[in-house]
Amino acid sequence: MNITVFDIDYIGKDIDISPISSLGNTKVFPTTSSDELSYRLKDTEVAVLNKIKLTKEVLKNAPALKLICVAATGYDNIDTAYCRKNGIAVANVPGYSTHSVAAVTVATVLNLLTHLKEYSDFVADGDYTASGAPNKLSPAFHDLYGKTWGIIGYGNIGKKVADVARAFGCKVIYSKNTPADDESCVDIDTLCKNSDIITLHCPLNDSTRGLIDSRRLNLMKKSVILVNSARGAVCDESAVAEWVKNGNFGGFGCDVYSAEPFTESHPFYGIKDMPSVCLTPHIAWASFEARTKVVYEMAENIKAFLNGEKRNRVE
Repeated sequence: MNITVFDIDYIGKDIDISPISSLGNTKVFPTTSSDELSYRLKDTEVAVLNKIKLTKEVLKNAPALKLICVAATGYDNIDTAYCRKNGIAVANVPGYSTHSVAAVTVATVLNLLTHLKEYSDFVADGDYTASGAPNKLSPAFHDLYGKTWGIIGYGNIGKKVADVARAFGCKVIYSKNTPADDESCVDIDTLCKNSDIITLHCPLNDSTRGLIDSRRLNLMKKSVILVNSARGAVCDESAVAEWVKNGNFGGFGCDVYSAEPFTESHPFYGIKDMPSVCLTPHIAWASFEARTKVVYEMAENIKAFLNGEKRNRVE
């Protein structure tokens, strides 16, 4: 079995991939450019990848390909319709990063709520020493206790964030694709109007693309903290950037973008240095434990395929 790992740099060179490499003749590449992709796919039977895009045009040049293992839960970078039509199995890894994404989401909220970076920089820059004052009380920050935390997308990650929010004494309301008979489950507009904190954890699909647009941003409290840990395109990024520039928010955090890395022409490039903005380079999924688990789970997906079994199949 010829296995190719196309972008180990995006999974992590610090992670042991022997669970995968022990299953066949394995080639491992740091990254793979679009020019290199067709050549490397030619003899590949099992493709292991994180960010590489496998379009119809690319897959046409992969005559030996039998299985695609994506090191992620999302698989929008793969033309699954083509795979289904041409007998190529596709397997993802659901649920591996729940604890990691929840931790980074909450850390981002706390950073924005407490202005922790600004206070830390005040000390690191020597300004605290020079001030002669025992403390610094500006900008003011607020307790998390008693706030309303709105969660859009109530799967494993959303529920884990809700657990943490409740532990801090927050009231949790949530919105999801299939409403529940629960007084905490509300429609998105109601959530936007009533939340002090809003975190996004929904998948990207036709119904969620541009979900947070200028209309919904204008429904939110002027003091709201908004954090996107879902997918970049769940937000209208131009609208969000304008909303931030106009000061209509308490804090904005984001770990995901419609283009990664975003370029200087991206709407967020102009707000990346602003106070009360915390932008991170798509790292919420990537704790050491989560990345170790994703390799193990992909190896199990390959074993199942070799045994004629279906495991985590998405096609």
